[in-house]
Amino acid sequence: MIPINELARGYRLFKEEYDKKAIDVLESGWYVLGKEVEAFEKEYSEKLGEDVYTAGVDNGLNAIRLGLYAAGIGAGDEVIVQANGYIATMLGITQNGATPVFCESDSYHNMDPDRIEEHITDKTKAVLVTHLYGMATRMEKIMEICEKHGLMLFEDCAQSHFSSYKGRYTGLFGKASFFSFYPTKNLGCFGDGGAVVSHDKDFIQRVKTLRNYGSDRRYHNVELGFNARLDEMQAGLLRVRLSHWDTYVGNRKKIAERYLAGITNPLITLPKIPEGTDPVWYLFVINVEDQAGFREYMTGKDIQTDVSFPMPPYMQPALGYLGLGRGTNPYAEHDCDTVVSLPMMDHMEDSEIDEVIAAVNQYKG
Repeated sequence: MIPINELARGYRLFKEEYDKKAIDVLESGWYVLGKEVEAFEKEYSEKLGEDVYTAGVDNGLNAIRLGLYAAGIGAGDEVIVQANGYIATMLGITQNGATPVFCESDSYHNMDPDRIEEHITDKTKAVLVTHLYGMATRMEKIMEICEKHGLMLFEDCAQSHFSSYKGRYTGLFGKASFFSFYPTKNLGCFGDGGAVVSHDKDFIQRVKTLRNYGSDRRYHNVELGFNARLDEMQAGLLRVRLSHWDTYVGNRKKIAERYLAGITNPLITLPKIPEGTDPVWYLFVINVEDQAGFREYMTGKDIQTDVSFPMPPYMQPALGYLGLGRGTNPYAEHDCDTVVSLPMMDHMEDSEIDEVIAAVNQYKG
């Protein structure tokens, strides 16, 4: 069976370096918020290529939660998000007492800039963009809308590390951006991890205070904070992975290029790439009308597939209190009904890529 992803492949590419780093951290005797975290924060900021600052946290959800909290998002506020995606984005809003407002998605699986303004009310405080599947959102009009209406702009970059739009990395367009380093991510650690990034040094310093019980120094708490610290082991291993970023993302781009060139089945809709966008292919997502039938067919070919995501977050029972249901955002809902992820990972053999392409092209519905 060709897996949808096999995390150990990425580990094995640079096994000796990962093993050495893990042993170094264990032998250091310091395991939370130490030199590895500080070094990773510095290196990550430098890699983004602008005058930005990074605060490492324990996961992507808390990156959103702490970032919005630090920006003053709270009870009674509304934050515009895209209709498709993962519920973690919404939880970062609801856990601050605010309400997510769902904007229709576009043909690139991202927020439709032309549909944002219809959702703006006197309660709207921000727009939170998610760059889904490693594909950057079209940012120009969104930035103009936020400036016009005095809204804060945030980016959920959990799936788009170093994806770019018109020469600029995702995460650099708004007040702050939020990253996940969950193991499946392109920049994934070996447990949980996340980060908040901003051009505002004082803002990041507040996030660093909030992540550690609201303390600005030991046993001195200036805010009612959280426990959301990035540990040394994950930071150290992330440093190894970051140092080999070009290899990892290069492998994914090679796989995607092969898929895009080789899949010719008219029953399959391939991903569209917005002009000026350089995707990093967190997932390779196609659309096929008979989602379940296609997946069953691929299983029969010993190829694993996945669906990310099977329903818009507002249709989840946990968000039922919003009173939204099917018909709220027809395009996003149809997208969820038809998306299928093909195998995409840190390394695939040419023979595996060939096998996936052949199977997809042989599908007859």
